[in-house]
Amino acid sequence: MTDQTRTAAEPIIIDKEALKARYREERNKRLRPDGNDQYQRLTGRFAHYAVDPHTPFVERAPKTDHVTFAFIGAGFAGLVTAARLVEAGVSDVRLIDKAGDVGGTWYWNRYPGAQCDTASFVYMPLLEETGHMPTEKYAHGPEILEHCRRIADQYGLYDHALFHTEVTDLTWDDAGSRWAIRTNRGDEFTAQFLGMGTGPLHVAKLPGIPGIDEFAGHSFHTSRWDYAYTGGDHTGAPMSNLADKRVGIIGTGATAVQCVPRLAKACKELYVFQRTPSSVDVRANQPTDPEWFATISEPGWQQRWLENFTLNQTGGLAAEDLVMDGWTDLARRVITKVMSVPAEQFTPEGLMTAFEDSDFEKMEEIRARVDSIVDDAYTAEKLKAWYRQLCKRPCFHDEYLQAYNEPGVALVDTDGKGVERITENGVVAAGTLYELDCIIFASGFEVGTSFTHRAGYDVTGRDGLKLSDYWADGMKSRHGIHAHGFPNLFIVQLTHAANLISNVPHNFTEAGRAIAATVRHAIEGGYDEVEVTKAGEDEWMELLHGGSGLGVAGILGSSECTPGYYNNEGQPGGLGSELLLAYPAGPVAYFEYLKRWCSTGDFEGLEFR
Repeated sequence: MTDQTRTAAEPIIIDKEALKARYREERNKRLRPDGNDQYQRLTGRFAHYAVDPHTPFVERAPKTDHVTFAFIGAGFAGLVTAARLVEAGVSDVRLIDKAGDVGGTWYWNRYPGAQCDTASFVYMPLLEETGHMPTEKYAHGPEILEHCRRIADQYGLYDHALFHTEVTDLTWDDAGSRWAIRTNRGDEFTAQFLGMGTGPLHVAKLPGIPGIDEFAGHSFHTSRWDYAYTGGDHTGAPMSNLADKRVGIIGTGATAVQCVPRLAKACKELYVFQRTPSSVDVRANQPTDPEWFATISEPGWQQRWLENFTLNQTGGLAAEDLVMDGWTDLARRVITKVMSVPAEQFTPEGLMTAFEDSDFEKMEEIRARVDSIVDDAYTAEKLKAWYRQLCKRPCFHDEYLQAYNEPGVALVDTDGKGVERITENGVVAAGTLYELDCIIFASGFEVGTSFTHRAGYDVTGRDGLKLSDYWADGMKSRHGIHAHGFPNLFIVQLTHAANLISNVPHNFTEAGRAIAATVRHAIEGGYDEVEVTKAGEDEWMELLHGGSGLGVAGILGSSECTPGYYNNEGQPGGLGSELLLAYPAGPVAYFEYLKRWCSTGDFEGLEFR
């Protein structure tokens, strides 16, 4: 397999102060006092946007049994943790999910063009265990969903799973040392151990645009793509039903970047409504060469790739770069710039300046790329991202910018203000009505809202303690996995741990191993309960707050950044700021720490009873 080699560009002369001023100007246009409150939940009159279009609902009898481990969420977090538990000897793991199958985000997001934006070899978990070779460097959605099913099949996870099922209550039974679980399907069963992997990106949201429910045409959210209306399917069949349709898509984040090229070729007219452009760099996707794959897939290959990618992407001095993509390219540029800093300037301020200079140069290249691809000068100018590359999740695509050269495609830039309103006939932006047959909402998912707001349930621990109350002033945990007062509860997510956002599944891989080791220790030792002590939790929180606890994530969520979910929609310090709190020494050090923590057998900070 041959990768496109990326090299750092020659130094670019930049007026830094003018560029910073432009960044601030563009940011200020987009600041809103309502923050996350600007969005609509898919409830009430908007509930139809949340209906599952993929799997028919099937009636079943309520469950009243007991399992060793119940896990809420059947996406990567649940699948990886469950697989590690099965390997540790726990055969009765129950996955619970509101979807009709496993897959999490890959179950819901079947929009045309969906694919991972981190290389498949590090993004798709358990490749070595399942023997799967990704067909391309950046696998498309259908292959990733099928891989989720492959994991569930191989580890027997369908045997106890409950789909189209939503948890309504989780209560700790102190007398029985177990969790009592109730659902909207009438289930009332128990589990000795409980895991939650319901993550921040699973509750779809709509923009709070006046008149959003008045549109007389067809509309849907990208996470519930309506192929019955568009024609085609998520495997790539043409959306022939759109040939005579005027379609508007609201949102230009990662989802839109992937589906706009497919829509551009299918629609009679496509209007892309933009508040803030994404930065779109080269993706350079390519098929996987089986002969090349055979040379890398020796025992332990994927763990080596995971560790190598994380080391490179977070600025470590790696001897080689196995993945070679846009993420590691950015990191290599920063390292090169840092290494050129004179000794007398090798201070925190000097290093930050080097990081900033590297980012300015990269973003100038990305903006120049827009000019080199997009024919219309006005459109090209409006597609340029005026912020640091990591203020929003960077996008990589080889067809998105080209889509604006299609004759039926028009960018409707709102200069940071967003759509004004929706009418019976279409969308109003900058005083102009765009008459449409269909509106597609590429408006993303809830981030920065409270745990109970996203999950739809609360958790009641020892002595009636509610998790919502315990976390009312901010999340408290050890490793982001354990919370004092909630025995036998394991939470799988990013915060308070590595917080590796460039390749989220690596977080799940390491957390899953730690949870399986902890549960196995409890079972083999005959313990009924395991819980982080208050001192163990306090020690961890002091560690996180004692350093910056933010690292590069602090730059991502900086108040200088344009609003987005990294910085709580431009309101740092709110609930969304908890997304950024991480192990001060960085992801590589955290994963090494967690490995040592498990291998000693002491499980420091936890109490087994």
